[in-house]
Amino acid sequence: MALSLILAVAGCAAVPLTEGGTLTSYSNLGAPKGKLSKKRIFVDGQGLAVAKTARIVPTTFVFSAASRVKSAADRSLVANALDRALCVALSDKYQMVSAGQPADVTIRSVVTDIVPTNKVMAGVSTVVTVGSGFVLPSNVPVSVPRLPFGLGGLAVEAEAVDSGGVQRAAMVWARGANSIQDNPRFSEVGDAYSLAARFGSDFSRTLITGKEPKAFDISIPSKQRIQSWFGGKPKYAACDTFGRMPGLMGVVASKYGAPPEWTDKKPKPLAAN
Repeated sequence: MALSLILAVAGCAAVPLTEGGTLTSYSNLGAPKGKLSKKRIFVDGQGLAVAKTARIVPTTFVFSAASRVKSAADRSLVANALDRALCVALSDKYQMVSAGQPADVTIRSVVTDIVPTNKVMAGVSTVVTVGSGFVLPSNVPVSVPRLPFGLGGLAVEAEAVDSGGVQRAAMVWARGANSIQDNPRFSEVGDAYSLAARFGSDFSRTLITGKEPKAFDISIPSKQRIQSWFGGKPKYAACDTFGRMPGLMGVVASKYGAPPEWTDKKPKPLAAN
């Protein structure tokens, strides 16, 4: 409750749950839940329990979402971050295979909405935040929040279907950046890029556990996930399709407002549906 009040005061981009019409079915989805991330979820734990292999179909955009981001390269950064987060996390349970190979479950994700980050406000927020580190005494444990203006957001829908085309899990998800947790980055997709990885974490936990994920994940990450986070080789070659994570360099760059393409491998431009 305290965190919710703080975020409400500090500012948070509003992103509605948006159906893109790309799921096999919406009838199984539960009622909307969540405070920071809003979501509707369906998961068939028994159906997923027998799956051993998984593949990821590269994320696409519905036209209305794609049209809100000017650069195809920027859209690719968001899609790639989402797919990479999914692939690395799912490697804890499944053998990940390339998109052209048969698999027990196939995961498809579609971006249904994007709220672009205001680059000017992100730049101002970075100057204020970084500048405060030089102005405030070193013994004052104060972190200056990001200015609550021009925040971005993301909405995604995804599903996992088995080899017979039966939906075994689905999620409609939306989240806006907030001025406490999300660093401003000088990029139109600076917030969407970070939020894409958060969606990947949410949906992968659903597929791994076979049930709705808890609001906060306090589990210790596996060795392979830590290695991938630092930019190392992923557990399965299929995940290399989405490049390596920026690791510490990416964290440092984000603290100083650098756009994600400075540290992330640039994927091929992604076209809209």
